[in-house]
Amino acid sequence: MIETEGVQPGGVLELRFSGQVSGPDYDMVMIPAIETALEEHSKLRVLCVFDEGFEGYDLEAAWDDARVGLRHWNAYERFAIVTDVTWLRQVVRAAGFAISCPIKVFPLDEAEDARRWLRESLGSIHLEFDDDAHQATIRMLGKLEPQAYEDVAVEIDGWMSQHDHIRLLLDLREFDGWQGLGALTEHLALIRDHRRVMERVALVGDEAWQKMAVRVVSQFLRGEARYFGHDDIDAAEQWLRRD
Repeated sequence: MIETEGVQPGGVLELRFSGQVSGPDYDMVMIPAIETALEEHSKLRVLCVFDEGFEGYDLEAAWDDARVGLRHWNAYERFAIVTDVTWLRQVVRAAGFAISCPIKVFPLDEAEDARRWLRESLGSIHLEFDDDAHQATIRMLGKLEPQAYEDVAVEIDGWMSQHDHIRLLLDLREFDGWQGLGALTEHLALIRDHRRVMERVALVGDEAWQKMAVRVVSQFLRGEARYFGHDDIDAAEQWLRRD
């Protein structure tokens, strides 16, 4: 069975899957919901919640799933998949490279985090500060414009100016680059203005240029800079906190 509450502000469409999903579920619920949402929004952000009772698809539903995806290939801006079903999580991760938009998997108890991720602008910067550990975590999402830096500049500068040494985690796992040279300039200014207090910088991502960026950034720091792969964020945290 598929249930939906219709499209929400910002073009967010929430779909809930339970039991055995069949072809008629797609024909009578999911496809009409998508078509109606696209009459109001040119792009959709879709939340798919698979309840604990989800049992899978029949063959007709599997075919309809592929057909819906192909028909509206360029209509989706983001997908959030919420499930504790192991095989489904593995399938989504394996097929993620073939999806034309960002897709992220969340466990059932993080459904609100999934909704928050869908509502966010694609170009945004999230900050977390740990005063006891002298650590700042900066998560960059989507393609950043200069305004994204301006929105957080005062908070970053204020926190860093209170410490004579800091450890910085740059989380670039969902970072798509800069929108113009202005945003790149702002990014470099962040490193330049606080390079003397940066004791360690850990960059987490999965792009070749990010590995090169660590080598470049390390030339401007008094401390160390190290690159960690997409799945090694825990190792990055441990390295930053190590004495």
